This record gives sequence, structure tokens and C-alpha cells, in this order.
Amino acid sequence: MAMEMQAPKGTKDMLPQDAYKWHYVENTFRNVAKTYGIREIRTPMFEHTELFLRGVGDTTDIVQKEMYTFKDKGDRSITLKPEGTASAVRAFVENRLFNEAQPTKLYYITPAFRYENVQKGRLRQFHQCGLEVFGSKEPSMDAEVICVAMDTLKELGLKNLSLNINNLGCPDCRPKYNEALKKFLEENYDGLCDTCKSRFEKNPMRILDCKERKCKEITKNAPIILDFMCQECDTHFTKVKEYLDILGVPYTIDPGIVRGLDYYTKTIFEILSSEFTVCGGGRYDKLIEELGGPSMPAVGFGIGIERMIMMLEKEGIEIPNEALIDLYIGARGEEERKYAFKLAHNLRILGVNCEINHMGRSIKAEMKFANKLGALFTTILGEDELKNEKITLKRMSDGETFDVSLNDTEAIKKIVK
Repeated sequence: MAMEMQAPKGTKDMLPQDAYKWHYVENTFRNVAKTYGIREIRTPMFEHTELFLRGVGDTTDIVQKEMYTFKDKGDRSITLKPEGTASAVRAFVENRLFNEAQPTKLYYITPAFRYENVQKGRLRQFHQCGLEVFGSKEPSMDAEVICVAMDTLKELGLKNLSLNINNLGCPDCRPKYNEALKKFLEENYDGLCDTCKSRFEKNPMRILDCKERKCKEITKNAPIILDFMCQECDTHFTKVKEYLDILGVPYTIDPGIVRGLDYYTKTIFEILSSEFTVCGGGRYDKLIEELGGPSMPAVGFGIGIERMIMMLEKEGIEIPNEALIDLYIGARGEEERKYAFKLAHNLRILGVNCEINHMGRSIKAEMKFANKLGALFTTILGEDELKNEKITLKRMSDGETFDVSLNDTEAIKKIVK
């Protein structure tokens, strides 16, 4: 097959036989979000590049190496969305949602795009379930956001989850830490990769997130931000831990967590399953103001859907398959096929998932096809059924049959649903 007729590297088709897995993850997330009073937002797939330069940070790997950026026909710089938070904040500010009663709780399910090395569970087009809460500075909101993530992962069936938390400080205490970190790194500056050298002056904390082996070796004994926290950050972090304790959510304090985005302040967290990070997030109290809104705190997280499905399969968790067809209606002749066509339509109006024969199959072949579709019930229309206005519904799981009036669609629905 010619290269242009293949999916681009780092993208993957979601095929019909796999759709139920995606529905399961997405619907679980939606249902958990609903219990916390969180509403959905949908933002464009692309934004002006400046949004991500200001929001994500021009010293991050995402901006420096991974963004899909291009000029549109109006010579404007446009970028495919690499993550969901900046777009959600832009929508919050542009639509002046800050004038409403706070907090504003929003969730989204969105594609995102990053040009990075393709590996298992990491694609160039991927999909995220995300949550953003605007307007609350309370540590209880940090804990609640973490609980939404934990509840979602548990509801999906994942066990052996581990929550790691850290505090990145704020603009008051982080400069002192950056100075201490730069002083530590100076001795090994020449050993840093070129990207980390470019970050040394402007954002040395980004160096802690570098994946290069030599940089990880240099930074393994670096000073930690927790030793430099101001009183406000220290108190906030203590209260976040207290709220997690109230709910019985176990956690580990991990000073090594930095996260790959510049907007984080104070609380950050990661949730791991089988040593894979399946969720990451934290507080970002300056981003709304940075993007043109009022000074307003915020906190959120993102879950990668592809990685989530991979983890469910890895742990042998059975994802419930959706029943595609409630009733398959077979027909023996031309008149019966016409009646089956009408009956299926009337049942679909009532919410019954139906299928009929559009391929001219024999009755035997129809029943094989119905079985392949996973139809819960089948029925066959023939001369006698039309004459007597009665049909027999057969439950495929155990073969039990139910006689019902051909024209009583409500009774048919009651049986097959």
C-alpha cells in the first residue's frame, strides 16, 4: 500500500470492534464527573500558537520539541492542541465564565497532538479525559480533584493504584529554590544536554524533568523544592494531605515529581498503575491571569485514554462489551422483508436496536450473521407470522422463546430490552 494511503505514523484507527472499550472509559469518566457536579466543555482542536507559548511554557518539551505548528491561509501561526488545560482556560476567560458563581468545574474528552517518539501507549494523536476547576484556592479542592481521578480509575477496575504528590511552591518561594538548583547544577553544566543548557537560566526546574540519562544522573541528588517552601505553600500542602487522610486516600510524597508543564504551582500529583503513570495533574493558580483573565486559582488533571485502555488490558480487566443488536429480524420472502423493514423502523423509534437482512442471505445465513453480531434476540417473519400477526422471539443466550403480537411493538420492546 502506498505510504499516503496509510495512517500517519503515531496515529491509530479506532475500529468498530474496539469502540466499546472507548465508550466504557469515556462513560465511566462522565458518570464520575456528574457525581461531583462537573459540566462538560468542548474546545477547538487547534488554537493560536501564542496560547501554548504563554500557557504551557516555552521551555517545556511540548513547546520546544513536540507541537504541531503551521501557518494558515491568513499567515496566522496555528497549533494543534497538545493538551487540554490551556484551551479550557482560554475558553473560561474569553467567555467570561469568571463572572459566574465559583467554583467553575469543567471536564472534557478531547484529541491532542504531540510530535514525539512513538511507543506503546504513547501516540502523536492521542486522547485525554481532563478536568479543570477554576475559582477555588482551598486545599480541599486539590483533594477533591485527586479523588475524582482516583474514583474514575477505581470505577474502571484498576487496582494497585499509587498516588504520588509533591508541591512546586509559588512565585514567592520558587525563585529561592531556582537559585539553589542553579548553584547545584553549575558544577556539572557541561554534562547537561543542549536542551537543558538552554533551560538553565530561564527555568532550571525543567531540567529535573529531562529524560536524558546523563541529565537524570546529574540531577538525582539535586536539592528539593519542599525544603524551600514558604509558609503559605507549606500550610497548603499540609492541609491537602489532611483532606486526603480524611477520605482514607493513601499517598506518597515524591519530591522528584515536576510534571512537564510550566503552569503548575503548589500541589502536583501523579497516579500510577503497574509502574505506568495513568494520570497527572495539579494546581495552576497563575495561568488564568497569564492568559488575560482575573487573578483566580485553578486545579485539574488529565488521563490518557489510550494508555488507560492499555492498562486495563494489561491487568486482565474485562471491559464490558455493549450489546450492539437487541433484535435481529429475519424474513423468508419479499413481502416478509418489506414488513421486517417497517417493523425494525418502528422498534428503532422506541429505542430498540434492530438489524434486518440487507444482503439477500438465506434464513440459515441470517441466523449465523445474527449470532456474529451478538444479537440478544432473533425472530423470523414468514407467511404464517404475517397471517396470524404473531411472532416468536428467541433469546440467543439460552434458547428460550416468547410469543408476542406482531404489531405490539411496546410488548416486543419490553421483552428484548
